[in-house]
Amino acid sequence: MNASTDLATLADFFDRYGVALTTGDLPVMAGCYALPGMVVADTYSFSFTSAAAVALSFVGAAPDYQDRELVAAHARIEDVQPLSALLTMVAVEWEFLDSCGQAVPGERYRYLLRSSDDGPLICTVIRTG
Repeated sequence: MNASTDLATLADFFDRYGVALTTGDLPVMAGCYALPGMVVADTYSFSFTSAAAVALSFVGAAPDYQDRELVAAHARIEDVQPLSALLTMVAVEWEFLDSCGQAVPGERYRYLLRSSDDGPLICTVIRTG
């Protein structure tokens, strides 16, 4: 097994993750994470050690997307850096689509991914903008 740097594999992974984010599919979101996992931003960090903890951390995300009338999320992959045999750092800008079909600017993140038998898994998420 090698670090996933194939753009098609990464795009499929982030497409699945984006759909789960906008629809509130907590089991799919949780399944996208390696455990333990971590989220890091300028003013906070948190970690989780179970799929239930991952799901709980996203409970408010889907209602927020619904309040903002965001119906789709697309990850624009900006950079892929293999770090080791199984680790890859991926820079992503999320682009959203609202219920009127308008593009909504998103945010930028870096994802530390670990390759597994089932595909990439998120180890760490870093909000970058």
